[in-house]
Amino acid sequence: MTSVATPPSALWRIPVRGVTYSGRRWGASQGPWVVLLHGFTGSSASWEPVAPALAQAGYRVWAPDLLGHGHTDAPADPRRYTMAQAAADLVALLRQGELGRKGAPVHLLGYSMGGRLALYLALHHPEWGRSLVLESASPGLDDPAQREARRRQDEALADQILAQGIPAFVAAWERLPLWASQGRLSPGVRRKLRQQRLRNRALGLANSLRGMGTGVQPSLWPRLARLSVPTLLLVGAEDAKYVALNRRMAACIPSARLRVVPQAGHTVHLEQPEAFVQHLLDFWAGLL
Repeated sequence: MTSVATPPSALWRIPVRGVTYSGRRWGASQGPWVVLLHGFTGSSASWEPVAPALAQAGYRVWAPDLLGHGHTDAPADPRRYTMAQAAADLVALLRQGELGRKGAPVHLLGYSMGGRLALYLALHHPEWGRSLVLESASPGLDDPAQREARRRQDEALADQILAQGIPAFVAAWERLPLWASQGRLSPGVRRKLRQQRLRNRALGLANSLRGMGTGVQPSLWPRLARLSVPTLLLVGAEDAKYVALNRRMAACIPSARLRVVPQAGHTVHLEQPEAFVQHLLDFWAGLL
């Protein structure tokens, strides 16, 4: 991609349904809307490696800090964080903000946890989806025993976060095999990623796990065949678990296209940002 000056992000805050959300937007006043939903421990700042390039390509990019993350509120009740509640918040944000005033469907893009939310929204509120991009995401767990085991695991991790605090949690989180491919990132990028993770609050992350974790999310596998919006599945070639999951998803979703990105693990947008953006632009161009 051609290197040009990148537009700065603009911060926003919007009160909805008893909480206040914060986030960022990039781009000019014209062009299709793209809504970016970050993963667990992330924030709207997670999209800095790719959002300016999307803005340069003519898209208006809008990214919230999801509940309990970044500068968005972190309610004390874990039940406020469920997938249904998060989707209702997002619909309210879309209706109240700049996007709602335009009244047009948006390109939904979600990474990992944000991908599960984007998929839920596309299935339950299809009127908002112009297209759907899922990066390293899944429809949840379809086996009840696996779901219960994951719920217990997430509960234990939530207790650990509250007991030990964010610095200890982030240190342990970054040692997970899931992030091994991030070792190729530059020291500066890794430092920014760690700083962004450290800015989270223990209560917000713990309650996000308890309310919106994979173990408590209803499985969306039975509904995939009814997903009618054009869908792009993006996954890193070195993320074997999610490559297998996304191949299975691609076989279930009628409109799905699967792209496996070389030399990338779970965070494709961070590890291969130029390839990530090009896949998006090619996908959206094909919808015209």
